[in-house]
Amino acid sequence: MTVRTRIAPSPTGDPHVGTAYIALFNLAFARQAGGKFILRIEDTDQTRSTKESEQTILDSLRWLGLDWDEGPDVGGEYGPYRQSERRDIYAKYAQQLLDDGHAFRCYLTGEELDLIRSQRREQGLPAAMQQSALVLPADEQQKREQANAPFVVRMKIPTEGTCVFEDMLRGTIEIDWSMVDAQILMKSDGMPTYHLANVVDDHLMKISHVIRGEEWINSAPKHQLLYQYFNWQMPTLCHMPLLRNPDKSKLSKRKNPTSILYYQRMGYLPEGLLNYLARMGWSMPDEREKFSRDEMFANFDIQRVSLGGPIFDQEKLSWLNGLWIRENLSITEFAKEYQKWALNSEYLMKIVPLVQQRVEKFSDVAPLANFFLSGMLDLSEADFKHKSLSIEQIRKILQFSVWRLDTHNQWDKDSLYNVLKQLTDDMELKIRDLLFPLFIAIAGTNQTVSIMDSMSILGPDMTRARLRHAVNILGSASKKELKRWEKEFKSLGA
Repeated sequence: MTVRTRIAPSPTGDPHVGTAYIALFNLAFARQAGGKFILRIEDTDQTRSTKESEQTILDSLRWLGLDWDEGPDVGGEYGPYRQSERRDIYAKYAQQLLDDGHAFRCYLTGEELDLIRSQRREQGLPAAMQQSALVLPADEQQKREQANAPFVVRMKIPTEGTCVFEDMLRGTIEIDWSMVDAQILMKSDGMPTYHLANVVDDHLMKISHVIRGEEWINSAPKHQLLYQYFNWQMPTLCHMPLLRNPDKSKLSKRKNPTSILYYQRMGYLPEGLLNYLARMGWSMPDEREKFSRDEMFANFDIQRVSLGGPIFDQEKLSWLNGLWIRENLSITEFAKEYQKWALNSEYLMKIVPLVQQRVEKFSDVAPLANFFLSGMLDLSEADFKHKSLSIEQIRKILQFSVWRLDTHNQWDKDSLYNVLKQLTDDMELKIRDLLFPLFIAIAGTNQTVSIMDSMSILGPDMTRARLRHAVNILGSASKKELKRWEKEFKSLGA
């Protein structure tokens, strides 16, 4: 059997280090076995997926040295490799499930589903809803069918018993069917959900091993059942431990920068970051900490993966990256790599138009632009002193800005201005007062170029990281204060 593994990122935002982590282990497993590694784009969410995000994912994974044998940009005999281009394929298999009695059309509205969930909570029933909880009276079902009402296709789930499946790292796993819901397979817009597309694509692309994060364990019964419904052989499953913050919570942008672009912008070497991701739950046979991608591939054994949640520690990453910089780069190579990182023409051409109009001599450039070439800024509470804002008000402005920007996906200066202007109005502030602490947090001074331009160039993860850094410097909110702020924030603009 030829080993074939895959990664299926969703192009809905910045490329996540967790995606790179799972991709690395899929690639290592395939290379060690002389097999193939496939990249597939999961763009069934048409409202959030963008071509720009897809390209950024491809560029970031390649920057790290993660190369695929088949994919949307390199082709392959099992394409197309974008799920949005495989819509007719999924429709065919969804119809097969309906015809065979393994799925059903669900005409319930969102409001009706919310009411059913509420009633089940009150009755102490499992949150997972199966067909019996979702069936309309026969006359109402017929009425909605005749009216061509919108519907979704849901899979049927056994009403009793236990699902049993095997995992390469965890052995036998059992999940009671009462905990598994009648999963939506086709949305009302005709696009598949992850669950149907994942199973159909893995079968048609001859994927032999599915290596993915442990958050998908509870979905495995649905996938196993779909394989049985189609009479297909299920790939071998392996659920990797999730990356964790130092407090053991799941790695998230609210506590740790998660974008590959952030670490690229911070000046980490791709070899250093990849080496660190390889150490997340895995170790070389000789236990050395510094090793190359190819050395990992040559020594890879997935049974050496530890199920304890690996901690993503930026200090340890920086230490390991420092080894790569000092031990693997000559002075000439160091200068070349630094120039490529900080002084490349693409990055400079974003900055130069902003500073040129403000300088009288070239020595004026560094004070104006040094924050573009920095990581976290060296700030103190005194830097945030303002003639009309208290430190408490500034802390709140920074925290509210973080929360508002956490949910903002567009990152050009006009959209950033609009979202911050709306926050200004919601908080009943003057725009210059709201922007002052943002200037200090992002640039270290308010005597510099436009804050919107600066945020746009630095990107979302660096911007958010500096804002959180400023919040920590001024003192994070207490539990009582945080609860009050969250309530106030939710009421803004209501």
